Amino acid sequence: MSVYTTLSLAQVQEFAAPYGLEVIELIPIQAGIQNTNYFLKTIDHKQYVLTVFEEMDEVQAGEIVPVLDRLQQYQLPVAVPLKYQQRAIHHIAAKAAQIAPRLEGKHPEQASILQIEEIARAQATMHVALRDFPLQRQFSRDHQYWKNVAYTLKQNMSEEDAALLQQVLDLFQQTRERYPNRPQGFIHSDLFRDNTLFQGDELVGILDFYELNYDELLFDLAISINDFCTEYPTSKLNTEKFTHYVAAYTQVRALTEDEKVCLPVYLAVVACRFWLMRLSVAQKNQAQGRNGDDILFKNPLEMRAMVVNRLQAI
Repeated sequence: MSVYTTLSLAQVQEFAAPYGLEVIELIPIQAGIQNTNYFLKTIDHKQYVLTVFEEMDEVQAGEIVPVLDRLQQYQLPVAVPLKYQQRAIHHIAAKAAQIAPRLEGKHPEQASILQIEEIARAQATMHVALRDFPLQRQFSRDHQYWKNVAYTLKQNMSEEDAALLQQVLDLFQQTRERYPNRPQGFIHSDLFRDNTLFQGDELVGILDFYELNYDELLFDLAISINDFCTEYPTSKLNTEKFTHYVAAYTQVRALTEDEKVCLPVYLAVVACRFWLMRLSVAQKNQAQGRNGDDILFKNPLEMRAMVVNRLQAI
C-alpha cells in the first residue's frame, strides 16, 4: 500500500521481536491506497509483510484474522497473520498493525485465460467458505456507505459527471427491485489483479482482505471481472475472458437467474463505486497534504471511462 506511516528499522525491530523475528531490512511497498505496508527481511532469510492500518483500530483489523483461518482450511492461498499473546494485532506508531508471511509470486499484468479460471474458482470457493461465517464487522463499506459517498461527491461534480452518477444510481435501484434473488455473504470487495499473486498460471496468493464486507456476492464477481477481463489500457471488456471467468466461477457456485440478468448492470455499478473511491481518496490526500513518491495515485478517470463503457453494453 502507499506509505502513510513512516517507520524506522529500529521501530520495526522492536515491534517484531515479540513475534520471534529478528528484522534486518525494511522495504516500503508503494502500491494500493488504503494502508501502509512494508516488506520485512529477517536474519534467517525469511520475508514477511508488516501492515499498519491507517483507518482501522485493533478490533476492526482483528476481525479479519479468523476469516483467513477459515479460508486456509478451504485450501485457499492466504497469508494468515502471525500471533503472540494469542493475538495477531498489536500496535506500532500508535496504530494497529500485524505481521504476516510474504507470499511469493507476481501480479498478472494481462491475465491469461488459465489465470482467470484460477481466480474465478478461488473466488467462488471463498464465497462458499464464508457463506454462513459468524462475523459482525465494525468496519463496513456496504451499499448505504457508497450511497452516502455518492451523494457527498455529487455536490461538487460537474453537471456531466453528476448526470452519469445519477444514471448509474437509478439503473441500480431499478435492477435491484426487479430482480431480487441475489444471494449475499462475505465478499473480498477488492479482488483486483494487484491483490493476487501467480506463479505462471497457478494462483499462489490472495491478498488484502481489509475491505471484507457482507454484501451481494454479485458485487465481488463484478469487481473481479472488471479488472481481470478488461483490455487495458482501454476500458473495453474482453468477452472471451468474461465468458471463461463466469464459467469457471459457476463450476463452484451456480448463479441464480436474477444474478445472470443483473451482472451487466453490476459491472457498471462497481466501476462507478471505484470511480467514487478514487475521487474520495484523491480529495482526502489533498486535504491531508499527502503527496510525494510514497503515495500511489490511482486515476479516477480510468474508472469513469469503464462506467461509460459498461453502460453502453447494457
